[in-house]
Amino acid sequence: MNSKKSVGNYGEQLVANQLEREGYTIQARNYTKRYGEVDIIASKKDVIAFVEVKNRFNPLFDMTELIPRSKQRKLAAVAKAFLAHYHTTEVTCRFDVALVTRSQEISYIENAFTHE
Repeated sequence: MNSKKSVGNYGEQLVANQLEREGYTIQARNYTKRYGEVDIIASKKDVIAFVEVKNRFNPLFDMTELIPRSKQRKLAAVAKAFLAHYHTTEVTCRFDVALVTRSQEISYIENAFTHE
């Protein structure tokens, strides 16, 4: 496993652990379709969060700008596929972003973006 992949996996594990501490159930990790991937899918009550995890160590740019519109569309398509396959009841969905720094601090942004 390469270094970048192991750093990514570590950041995802940190975020998954935090979500579980907050009462979420992890439904899937690295849920992949041919058109994209969602890092973490977590649920709590009637909410499903599709979470993109970003590990960044360069403080010279705004980490909230790391999810371009094209990536947002891919995440939304994967989310729709997940919901169509696994959920028959009505749920509230949101797209969250977790930003992990070198010092392992997590900035968690609920509803980081919306998709119609």
